[in-house]
Amino acid sequence: MRLGVLDVGSNAVRLLVAEVDGAVPLPVHTAKQAVRLAEHVDRDGRVADEAVRRIAAAVAAARRKAAEWEVGEPFFAFATAIVRDAPNRDAVLDAVQRATGVLLRILDGRTEAELTFRAARRWMGWCAGPMVLLDIGGGSLEIAFGRSRLPDFAASLPLGAGRLTREYFTAQDPPDATAVMALRRRIRHELRDVAARVRWEAPHTAVAASRTFQQLARLCGAAPGRQGPFVLRRLARTDLRRAVERLAATPVAARSALPGISAPRARQSLAGALVAHTVMKVAGIETVTISPWALREGVLLRHIEGADPGWWGNPGADAASAGEGVRLRVVRPD
Repeated sequence: MRLGVLDVGSNAVRLLVAEVDGAVPLPVHTAKQAVRLAEHVDRDGRVADEAVRRIAAAVAAARRKAAEWEVGEPFFAFATAIVRDAPNRDAVLDAVQRATGVLLRILDGRTEAELTFRAARRWMGWCAGPMVLLDIGGGSLEIAFGRSRLPDFAASLPLGAGRLTREYFTAQDPPDATAVMALRRRIRHELRDVAARVRWEAPHTAVAASRTFQQLARLCGAAPGRQGPFVLRRLARTDLRRAVERLAATPVAARSALPGISAPRARQSLAGALVAHTVMKVAGIETVTISPWALREGVLLRHIEGADPGWWGNPGADAASAGEGVRLRVVRPD
């Protein structure tokens, strides 16, 4: 059986088509269409009309492609923090549904954390032991910790790379040192409680799962994506510190010439690097291993492993139901 997962993120709409007849989702097709939503929201996070049209066009194209690959039901389509936190979120979802017939589901932060942890745990295996997961998106940072296949603790914080770029790095290019220092202070403040919990748990393994971490790892010398998902990729905090300095000194237009930094993510790459370095520092993490499996794979694994086949169709479902009864502690800033 083939299932499809459609992810509307801050930079692109991504489709994953996978065979799920066994216990592992095996990808057979992926497609991506850039929408660059992060460049089409105002300082309050409102999604512009032009961006809504881009989302609708990309979702329609992905649905057609899914049909070509004979994707069955359910078809998992969701939007992450950039739409979830938008003041006009309902209008965006209604417009996309009217134009495409696809109802985008909104996942809350703790559900994203739980699903991504599930995917990273499966990828890393049980030898990872107690594990902490870091996931930097365009609108939020998810952190989860656990000793089993599901997390015991999860946090979702408004520390996404796109969000922070809009708030701190619009006045100068490259930004001055004052703006960089101000953002570091903001990140440290919001991470204070979560970082203390991670240090207390003393995880054996630290894993990062997101395009932000993948591109930062490549910038710091990890193998390029063309070598496939089974190449071990790690990111050391000492290398990341030098990458932060490099990005801070490089204008946005020149960052896409750096290894791993794509043009759509060039503007937000510095904020993403600052979040990554700061969370690793305050949580006492020296090195992270990059997991190629993340939220989309977590959605498929939840479907494969779950006892409730209708979990996705229940608009009231949250991380507790997604986690089959696991109770997650969610930490949010005051």
